Amino acid sequence: MFSCKSGKEGASSSKQESKKETTKLSDRERIQFEMLFFNANKEKMLGNYDLAETYYSQALRIDPASATTMYELANIYSFQNNKNQALFYSKKAANLEPTNVWFMLLYADCLKNSRQLTEAAKVYEKLVKQNPENIDFYYELASTYLYLNKPQEAVRVYDNIEKQMGITDEVSVQKVKIYKAVKNYDKAIEEIKKLIKHNPKEAKNYGILGELYQDKGQPEKALEAYKELLKMDPNNAYVHLSLADYYRSQKENEKAFDEIKIAFKSKDLDIDTKVKILLSYYSITEVYHDLKPDADDLCRIMVQVHPEEAKAYSMYGDFLYRDKNYEEARIQFRKAIALDKDKYAIWNQLLIINSELNDNISLEKESKEAIELFPNQALPYFFNGSAKIQLKKYQEAVESLSEGKEFVIGNPLLLAQFYANLGDCYNQLKKYKESDESYDKALQLDPNNTYVLNNYAYYLSLRKTNLEKAETMSKKTNDLDPNSSSYQDTYGWVLYQQKKYAEAKIWIGKAIDNGGKNNGTLLEHYGDILYQLGSTDEALLYWENAKKVGGGSELLNKKIADKRIYE
Repeated sequence: MFSCKSGKEGASSSKQESKKETTKLSDRERIQFEMLFFNANKEKMLGNYDLAETYYSQALRIDPASATTMYELANIYSFQNNKNQALFYSKKAANLEPTNVWFMLLYADCLKNSRQLTEAAKVYEKLVKQNPENIDFYYELASTYLYLNKPQEAVRVYDNIEKQMGITDEVSVQKVKIYKAVKNYDKAIEEIKKLIKHNPKEAKNYGILGELYQDKGQPEKALEAYKELLKMDPNNAYVHLSLADYYRSQKENEKAFDEIKIAFKSKDLDIDTKVKILLSYYSITEVYHDLKPDADDLCRIMVQVHPEEAKAYSMYGDFLYRDKNYEEARIQFRKAIALDKDKYAIWNQLLIINSELNDNISLEKESKEAIELFPNQALPYFFNGSAKIQLKKYQEAVESLSEGKEFVIGNPLLLAQFYANLGDCYNQLKKYKESDESYDKALQLDPNNTYVLNNYAYYLSLRKTNLEKAETMSKKTNDLDPNSSSYQDTYGWVLYQQKKYAEAKIWIGKAIDNGGKNNGTLLEHYGDILYQLGSTDEALLYWENAKKVGGGSELLNKKIADKRIYE
């Protein structure tokens, strides 16, 4: 229940008190002590640790020399993370009965928790000396020496374990790690060779030997070790990864990649290791684009070897998406979802790709599926609403967006996008009050959202409502993004609605010069301004151009036919 591993019952019984201690108590004191100790044990078993602590403390006042009571109190304090009190009582218990294994182990544990590792090592030394047959104590001592950065002392302890148990993988590999850490490669190689001699059929040790030779700067010997490993285990995928590292260190990159491909073709190399390797390729190919075909090859191999693993397809999809190969990426993510529908991140990526492809039918359908699986995630609602807007299902979009915004937590920019889309929907539904309220909420959350500023201003201008506010918002939009023909057109149109025709002409003219020469709406707007300024013939030319390029208003033909403006 507490820090020690087992055997607490023996240590917890008051009958374990030494004769010297028990003889100090009168019969009445002994009865009182036994009763308090019994109640303390009962409360401890019930999980009432505060009450158990009270009973143990009362018992200790009757018998201040009870090491077992101190031990139990130390256990409770250790469990409650009261390090000082745990250390105090465990030390007293251990000092009173230094041959009690459980008392000493708890004391050592409390010393480690208090970062008094030197003292903990001394306790383990005593335990080893008192119990030379208990190998666990040797391991604890060696581990403590490693924490103290005393590798030689740790090796000495491991040598003692080896004397008792003979050569074992666990001890030899641990010594190899220590020697490697202090860059004593000769001793590390000597140790692993000893292990190979003891068990020549264990393939992984040849791989360790090869790595050590590489670390030491002896690539030829490393290659010999790897070849020996291949003889021992020709189907070992990991040796091919080691060979890949070797060839890479020799700048033989083609051979290195060949070895990686061999490893990837093996089912024995687990999918997680392959994904980890591909993640490193993902980073590298950001800089070295010539390696992208290699990464693609590895992805293809992985999905062929692991056709039932969703993460294989999603990993491949990530690479394809990164390279803007959206159609192929979508295929991979859909395959991943077919195998594992419970990974939200895969659904999210699929919805993003549908949005990138402007495939609103798929976006509507698959975002609905995502909502059913993850009803508390906000983004599927957002994508569903966005798709419905594009499909002109405005009332349904309002329902999705209104429900989804309730799940946005700690993301004001996303919430602003929800309100922005609601503003668009309500405007299309001619619910202008709700539209304006939604846009205002979006701007409260994200005051510099140019999309909202522009749309809000434009719709106000069309309604010829609150034009001063529209002008302020549209001007701010152009200050934030001065090179957008769409934003320039909106500002010009707001000015037009205020009958500021000369200023409107300047801004619509900017929009046309800034890439709007083939935009029917812009050309028609400019024609309207020219008409208002008295240039009827010139206005007619712009209206006719607007008709040629397409995209003008329903009144455009009537304007051209009658050579006058209609609004």
